[in-house]
Amino acid sequence: MPLPKDEFEQLYPCDFYTAEELLESGQMYTVYEIARMLQELEPDAELEPETEDVLLDWAIPWIMTNADDLVVAEPRGEDEPGYYGLNE
Repeated sequence: MPLPKDEFEQLYPCDFYTAEELLESGQMYTVYEIARMLQELEPDAELEPETEDVLLDWAIPWIMTNADDLVVAEPRGEDEPGYYGLNE
């Protein structure tokens, strides 16, 4: 259910990194690593599964929004995710 804005102590601008600001040139990242980096965490930070699920809710739309600036690589194995990097 929607809430009135005045029920929140503070509101922040909805500002996301661009692909070039977030990703290093020449590197490929999983969606899990991107999710962490969007929250200014290290790509290999340990997270509780519930926290990782919430971060993925941010990362997946970010990848879709920045798709023109990204390249994709197939997973290296059946049990691994795909990889994303800058489209240079």
